[in-house]
Amino acid sequence: MNRLTMIKNLMFDLGGVIMEIRRQNCVEAFKKLGMENPDDFLGEYRQSGPFADIESGAATPARFRDEIRRLLPPGVTDSQIDEAFGKFLVGIPIHRLEELEELKKHFSLYLLSNTNPIMWADGIARNFRQQGHDVDHYFKGIVRSYEAKVMKPDAKIFLEAEHRFGIKPSETIFLDDSKTNCAAAEALGFKTIHVAPGTEFMELLRNYPGLDIR
Repeated sequence: MNRLTMIKNLMFDLGGVIMEIRRQNCVEAFKKLGMENPDDFLGEYRQSGPFADIESGAATPARFRDEIRRLLPPGVTDSQIDEAFGKFLVGIPIHRLEELEELKKHFSLYLLSNTNPIMWADGIARNFRQQGHDVDHYFKGIVRSYEAKVMKPDAKIFLEAEHRFGIKPSETIFLDDSKTNCAAAEALGFKTIHVAPGTEFMELLRNYPGLDIR
């Protein structure tokens, strides 16, 4: 616990905070497969249609692929759909994994992510293994939207983390690249840091008032 602020916990969003993402890569990949309007489904911070269904847990990977196939020319395979979907992910810079390791010495770390089982099992897992550890090595607990059956900014997903891990919002900083998600967390009493594009979570934490991070 940091004595100056009584902050015990850091709860991270994944995409745009730890993981570099680029929505346009995914949009272009689905256009190449023949989808006419991927922009209508793929948002910067939240998805809609089949993409929302898989992130909210309303659709299994198999059902998601079948729904996506209805928007594509005949003959597109599961692996082609998964590959196009995975283009959303750019990667995790090694220095961020090293910073999580350092932060673990001083705080309990948690992950709260709107995500899906296709990316989680492949690109996300692979990126976290760059230093020889899986994702569970870095975090005491993880809330994945598709397992919780709810997505940010719904208050229920924050309450799920609070109750499952026994954390107090007043002792927790939540870091997200979406102002909407930060506002939802603040309404429940969490401290928040907005990780805007082009900023680094470690630098923002070092500059957080009263937080002693060297």
